[in-house]
Amino acid sequence: MNHIFTFSEFWPLYVLFSVVVAGILWASLRTFHDQPEEISIRKASVSALNWFGLALLFNIALYFLTYAHLSDSPELVATLGGTPDSLARKTALEFLSGYLLEKSLAVDNLFVFIVIFQFFSIPKENQYRVLFYGLFGALVLRGIFIAVGAVVMEIDWVVVLFGVFLIYQGISVLRGKEPEIHPENNRILKLLRRVVPLSPRLDGQRFFTRVDGKLLATPLFLALIFVEITDIMFAFDSVPAIFGLTKEPLVVFTSNIFAVIDLRALYFLLLAFIGRFHYLGVGLSFVLVFIGVKMALFDVVLDYHLPTEVSLIVVLGLIVGSIALSLMKPAKAEEG
Repeated sequence: MNHIFTFSEFWPLYVLFSVVVAGILWASLRTFHDQPEEISIRKASVSALNWFGLALLFNIALYFLTYAHLSDSPELVATLGGTPDSLARKTALEFLSGYLLEKSLAVDNLFVFIVIFQFFSIPKENQYRVLFYGLFGALVLRGIFIAVGAVVMEIDWVVVLFGVFLIYQGISVLRGKEPEIHPENNRILKLLRRVVPLSPRLDGQRFFTRVDGKLLATPLFLALIFVEITDIMFAFDSVPAIFGLTKEPLVVFTSNIFAVIDLRALYFLLLAFIGRFHYLGVGLSFVLVFIGVKMALFDVVLDYHLPTEVSLIVVLGLIVGSIALSLMKPAKAEEG
């Protein structure tokens, strides 16, 4: 399958994007978060809106970049079918669809983060540091998953397999059988306790501390490990899901990065509004089923590719609809 932005040809673009994002993240930590603090709702809202605005600006830039590249590549345009403008609009819509999908699926991570921080008794003023370094690990892991996915998703039976997997996951979530994280029963935690000397107490924002001359890992480090484990678990859903919307590697990569990059801000917003969007999981389950059917049935069996506009409308409609339903029908705990 022909791609517009192949990694072999446009690798400097992928690297530049990664370096800029990493630089912004690192600057934000060094400039604003050297001292431990509890992130306020206002600061979290501003951060989330800033990243959302950057994602939209990138979406516009992606359209013009795609249009310019295709205008100079008539052979590629002929192979893909369409015009530089129509293909550029399609690419931009795929980014927007993927971004909204990945952002919504990432919300599930946040609920697990709450469980992790409660289990390890991580105070709110130290949670930001764990989420920050966890984000760097997530970016690396997502990059590896996407690189592998770009290769294997060219094989029809793999596409069908992942499509069926997404349908199964969607139905499981709908039936309340979503996988859960239980740190107290986790084998990795038990293994860490055998291999890595652990301190029972926090030492400020440090991941490691010295007690009687011995280097020990603090609960902050254990929380970081479980944040990374959580992202790996959810990547098994989210990465195949976005490949169900687009096969363009640059779109998959950048939409994933923008979707997870402000999870720190969304986490602190979630703490303030937890429980409000109780139907979001139902909406996301239908999204997974829709994308699974699209991949397994339409893309492979019927060899019919649904228009990107249709996918965007369905994904956006299910997500917005579930949020609206949550607001119109509050959870019983909120009533009265």
